[in-house]
Amino acid sequence: MHDMPEGNGGKPSPLERDRQRQEAIATALTEFIEDLKLVDVVDFVAYIRTDQHGNIEELVKTSAELFFKEGSLRYSMAAQTDVEWERTPKISLDLEFFNKGVWIYFTIVLAWPDNAVNVSYVEVPDAGGDKAKETEMLLEALKDARLR
Repeated sequence: MHDMPEGNGGKPSPLERDRQRQEAIATALTEFIEDLKLVDVVDFVAYIRTDQHGNIEELVKTSAELFFKEGSLRYSMAAQTDVEWERTPKISLDLEFFNKGVWIYFTIVLAWPDNAVNVSYVEVPDAGGDKAKETEMLLEALKDARLR
């Protein structure tokens, strides 16, 4: 089985578009995630376990303002910890991205050695259901929201 488009004029297949979206989202968030990992994991665990979402929101906002336009990336007031004696801790934070009419709902997983970005939903109402246009608008929204 092939992922390559066949006879569609060189247009990317839906699978290729999904990969392109995932890669663009992950790339846009890389520096932001690394900055968040400067926060002591114990602080994240404490804030999550004691439902201090305002503190987490402030940490996310502080990191986001270094890399994104104000208000384009925010904490969704949901987080989870995975802390066990046998493994390194994992911190999961639900976030929202909004810029130029594009909404992305996702979870970042702060872990060692690798982090993860799990996209839950992408909404691009102005694309009218056209997947190619959705991808184009998503890429533009991510690029436009970045400060550097």
